[in-house]
Amino acid sequence: MPLRYTVTAALPYTNGPIHIGHLAGVYIPADIYCRYLRAKGKDVAFICGSDEHGVAIALKAKKEGKTPKQIIDYYDQIIRNSFNSFGIAFDHYSRTSREIHHKTAQEFFKILYDKEIFEEKNSEQLFDPEAKQFLADRFVTGTCPICQNLNAYGDQCENCGSSLSPTELISPKSTLSGAKPILKKTKHWYLPLNKFEDFIQKWILEEHKNDWKPNVYGQVKSWVTNGLKSRAVTRDLDWGIKVPVKGADGKVLYVWFDAPIGYISSTKEWANEKGLDWKPYWCDEDTQLVHFIGKDNIVFHCIIFPVMLKASEQYILPENVPANEFLNLEGQKISTSKNWAVWLHEYLEEFPNQQDVLRYVLSANAPETKDNDFTWEEFQARNNNELVAIFGNFINRVMVLSHKYYNGLVPESGKRFKEDINVLEEMAHLPKKIGDAIENFRFREASQKIISLARLGNKYLADAEPWKLIKTDPERVKTIMNTALQISSGLSILCEPVLPFTSVKLKNMLNLDQKTLGWDAIETKKTLIHPKHLLGKTSLLFQLIDDLQMDTQREKLKKSTLDNYLEEKKLAPLKTKTSYKDFDTLDIQVAEIIQAKKVEKTKKLMKLTVRLDGEERTVVSGIARDFDEEELIGKKVSLLINLNPRKLKGIESQGMILLGENSKGNFVFIGPEDKTIPSGTRIK
Repeated sequence: MPLRYTVTAALPYTNGPIHIGHLAGVYIPADIYCRYLRAKGKDVAFICGSDEHGVAIALKAKKEGKTPKQIIDYYDQIIRNSFNSFGIAFDHYSRTSREIHHKTAQEFFKILYDKEIFEEKNSEQLFDPEAKQFLADRFVTGTCPICQNLNAYGDQCENCGSSLSPTELISPKSTLSGAKPILKKTKHWYLPLNKFEDFIQKWILEEHKNDWKPNVYGQVKSWVTNGLKSRAVTRDLDWGIKVPVKGADGKVLYVWFDAPIGYISSTKEWANEKGLDWKPYWCDEDTQLVHFIGKDNIVFHCIIFPVMLKASEQYILPENVPANEFLNLEGQKISTSKNWAVWLHEYLEEFPNQQDVLRYVLSANAPETKDNDFTWEEFQARNNNELVAIFGNFINRVMVLSHKYYNGLVPESGKRFKEDINVLEEMAHLPKKIGDAIENFRFREASQKIISLARLGNKYLADAEPWKLIKTDPERVKTIMNTALQISSGLSILCEPVLPFTSVKLKNMLNLDQKTLGWDAIETKKTLIHPKHLLGKTSLLFQLIDDLQMDTQREKLKKSTLDNYLEEKKLAPLKTKTSYKDFDTLDIQVAEIIQAKKVEKTKKLMKLTVRLDGEERTVVSGIARDFDEEELIGKKVSLLINLNPRKLKGIESQGMILLGENSKGNFVFIGPEDKTIPSGTRIK
């Protein structure tokens, strides 16, 4: 067993508030894990902090006419309040804009620099001639070469999800000035991941083949199979941590390099405040390091950061990286830009004092192995049918009967019957079962085992029927109610990792010391609540949620969709005017699709073979989500044939199909509908 645990949760970007996808994917699982470890008496450092050097922050600041510091200060406070309100019990939550982080990140860079780990390269990158600065990925927009979305970013197209580089964009422009960028040489430092392929192969793909989650292992294997490449660790920006070497004026550490070092700097800050030595938590082999992240951060925490740690020759490597998949909302991908989300600070306003309801629902429906869907219908059902009808109902019956029969004093237990012993035996096995689930990152299973104890208690009371026996066998009722109060006390302990607010409330109702009893007391069958102990006041643990509340939430989402649609319509930019001469240079002809096949390892690309007059061509188009292969065969389409050929995923595309988009955002073909029109006919 490790002497201590260092547990990290992904650093959230401070360019917006936190939503339920963040909570379900990272922070609730991490918090459950740490609360459980503490309940077992383990030495735990639960570390997090704000990620404040992303390009998105600088971009948002420029758009809003503010400084990056104004942006990060504002959202840091909102995020902190959300975490505190939902009981995410970090040991320390820092900020990457603090001096201790700047110093730690620069020292880390210098260690690798002095070891000559980095590759120094000169390359051509996009430069804004008007703003007079190099353009980071998000400072460039243009037409996506895959799906023809006009507003793709330099690192990604949000329409088709393809990863891009700024130089791949068609008609790129600077978001700073609107100018057309030029290519200009610049120098940067690169981390040669390819030189560490053998290390990743042995460490993860061999040593952790059976104990890491399949989704994590599979993604790492895919990256290694495709070949690791060098990645730049510096950028030409004015917002970030300055590169601490000569010849690096105007350059900062790239955010993906400095952000994970934030775990170390946050630990240092925590240790300084506590009068502790931070090094054992990061440098001692008897420490178990665990990273909780979402699947979009797997490459950073399973390849890049471990390579950095390994190359430094000073730090331990993570024992596990239990990344979750994504949580969708009402059947659609959560989108912060489109306000298709449930924001934590808004949830607290609309469901006051019901943090544990959301914690429970997100735990019970955690996207542990695949993307899952959050719906308000399930939220209501789990609250009403499980928390209220099972958990809350059991506790309420026990408390009401105890006050009614014994004025709130715990009764003495007589001889326990077989059914009494069996139920207590079953409870004694639950700490290990729940613990095994949590230790193996199966939080859905853990949440259901907690509810199973309340279900067991309900069945026990229903079978024993103390309300009937009270008149004929009051001594037997004392044993029944004592047993039921032991189960209630067990619930107050075991529910704490998942339902911390409920645990406190229940312990107050039972008048139990918040810190005295632990999991070991249940496992060793100790008496959890003693005879003649005075109980507290009875109150309902959970409240029913009605249909009107759910209708309000669904209408709110509908309004977000409508507002976003109207905003897009209102803000949609008109293309610049052109001349007939320019249009006349386009050679558009009728073509017939004769073959169609989805491109492997892509979501949207379709490889098409089209027939023109006397020739066949290959065209790659981003339409795979909207059309099946079979329905495309024989389709007559409008094809721009004199576009420069372009390679997409290794396939040379020799033209572009012209498509329209309907009100739902789906692609539709535009002309020619008449199948008698011969291929090769020119469209003018």
